[in-house]
Amino acid sequence: MIIDLKGRKAIVTGSTAGIGRAVAEGLARAGSAVVINGRGEERVAAALREMRTLIPDADITGFAADLATAAGADAFAARTSAADILVNNLGTARQKPFLELTDSDWRNMLEINVMSGIRMTRHYLPGMVKRGWGRVVFISSESALAIPKDMIDYGMTKAAQLAISRGVAESVAETGVTVNAVIPGPTRSETLSSWMKAQAESEGITQEEAEQNFVRTMRPTSLLQRFTTTDEVANMVVDDEPPRGNALLQPCHEVLARWPLAAFEYKATGAGRPLRMRVVAGRIDAGRPTAPALR
Repeated sequence: MIIDLKGRKAIVTGSTAGIGRAVAEGLARAGSAVVINGRGEERVAAALREMRTLIPDADITGFAADLATAAGADAFAARTSAADILVNNLGTARQKPFLELTDSDWRNMLEINVMSGIRMTRHYLPGMVKRGWGRVVFISSESALAIPKDMIDYGMTKAAQLAISRGVAESVAETGVTVNAVIPGPTRSETLSSWMKAQAESEGITQEEAEQNFVRTMRPTSLLQRFTTTDEVANMVVDDEPPRGNALLQPCHEVLARWPLAAFEYKATGAGRPLRMRVVAGRIDAGRPTAPALR
């Protein structure tokens, strides 16, 4: 069944490229009005032109604002006061050994990856609860569960997103608002693609070969044995498989391409009952289709 989001309004942070852009396009195709965001006016304007050309019938707007700052979040909220769907995608990453990370490095990573989502959720959640319908999605990462030794600050922020999404979901249970986190594996996003391109150039190989080497050496238990695409991650947010109304009222953490079936099984609480979930072919299986983030 195709999701019909006509009459809904979605905000996707950090959405001029990568996963955020793919999610924004998926929501627009599903009929939702979409508001994109980036830090620079030029990138937002370019993304709007491209998306409006790609999906001419869609209602797509966008505003530049640095959501890693309180002032930027307030400025954005002043221009878009309400939303039915909020996708907290804004994030950054870097490779830096733990002993070289400064206090400033930690604070910067926390402001971008964590506080931006907290500020946006704090602003838009009350309206969702009042209207009796809303969807909040945090784009986390497998690095929340398998902390990279050269990206500990990044892993910390992604783990924090899981804690926030779970806690907020508990706080709005039975209101018609759901809060979820999506946990992608290695993805061909803007940041990781640039890293792989640089790696390929330094080794005299193709980017695809660099990606395959990364998966083999750094993610040997990957079920897909390749990078996921941004569209595949977007489909975990905008999912058209389960029947309408099939939803968890608390976080359903969906994992892409990482954990071996025998090694990863855990319990999550959904709609007031425990669900035992297993990763099957790169998706969590609870004995029925996985609940999509927006249902």
